[in-house]
Amino acid sequence: MITRHSLLFSLVLLNFSMPVHADVTTVQGAGSSAAAPLYQKWADAYSKTGGPVISYQATGSSAGIKKIKGNSVEFGASDAALSQADLKKEKLIQFPSAISGVVPVINLPGIKTAELRMTGEVLAGIFSGEITHWNDAAIAALNPGLRLPNKNIEGIVRQDGSGTTYNFSDYLSKVSKNWQSKYGRNFTIPWNSRLIQVKGSSAIAGTLKKTPYAISYIDFNYVTQEKLDFALLQNRDGKFIAPSAEAFSSALSNSSWKTDANFEEMLTDKAGQKTWPITMGTFIVMQQRAKDVQQTTAAMKFFTWAFMRGDRHVNSVDFVRLPDSLQARIFKEMTTVTDKKGEVLNWNLNPT
Repeated sequence: MITRHSLLFSLVLLNFSMPVHADVTTVQGAGSSAAAPLYQKWADAYSKTGGPVISYQATGSSAGIKKIKGNSVEFGASDAALSQADLKKEKLIQFPSAISGVVPVINLPGIKTAELRMTGEVLAGIFSGEITHWNDAAIAALNPGLRLPNKNIEGIVRQDGSGTTYNFSDYLSKVSKNWQSKYGRNFTIPWNSRLIQVKGSSAIAGTLKKTPYAISYIDFNYVTQEKLDFALLQNRDGKFIAPSAEAFSSALSNSSWKTDANFEEMLTDKAGQKTWPITMGTFIVMQQRAKDVQQTTAAMKFFTWAFMRGDRHVNSVDFVRLPDSLQARIFKEMTTVTDKKGEVLNWNLNPT
């Protein structure tokens, strides 16, 4: 019987035969702070197989993209896909590594996790500074029966260039015309001066925990790992949904990722009664033409191992693994990486 892993392994061996040289000791990567727990988990497990050290800097998506464009790391990581035009211009390739979601999180005394209901329109009002109190009529209308405090809303946001912000603002742009006209979608937003600005996902979690009556947005893996309280969010089909692997997978199923490998398509505000409205992919970006063949080959070998052997690690940090069909498309994309002469790189994967 042909298993998934044997099929993917056969695909790899069909195209790659040159082993990574033993003198590759460290592979540098940088970018998404949201995806840092996933890459660190993979890196720790990979080092135990005898592979090189994967050194990952959680600098934020914007900084990760800047570093890979500048050829200062072997891979960049971003929670927002680059456009095909940008990839072609900069001579880069990209592929998703997993999917997750952005979650509105709260520190609201007297309100338990998943008790508060939110809509995109109300979130847009809060983060634009137009809704300033927890007992505002717009919030109260969604939450009959909840005793909402007459307290100022303490909004906490990302100051640094963030793929989490990119996905969050993309969603708000789709559900709020006012947000779209004032702020739009970007890695950084000119936030209202009332909001507390911090750098990195860890700082979001830490600041939220010590700030009563606060609200923020963060990636799902931090929600579970840091035990943060979250709000239910109304999706496109009108259902109030909790974030979960099933809800993220539903968004993926209602996109063209599976059928067309259209990774540029945002996974926010997708149809489906079980769909989480702010689902997102997280991406690896690499140079199309390797500056250092051994280093680049080592990086590709790492990600090949991660897809073939790292599924359990994806789940353990509350991301969702990619379907087999998408992984096969990713391997095909990886075969386009060349050396400076335009020769396709080769390597031999020896799974452990």
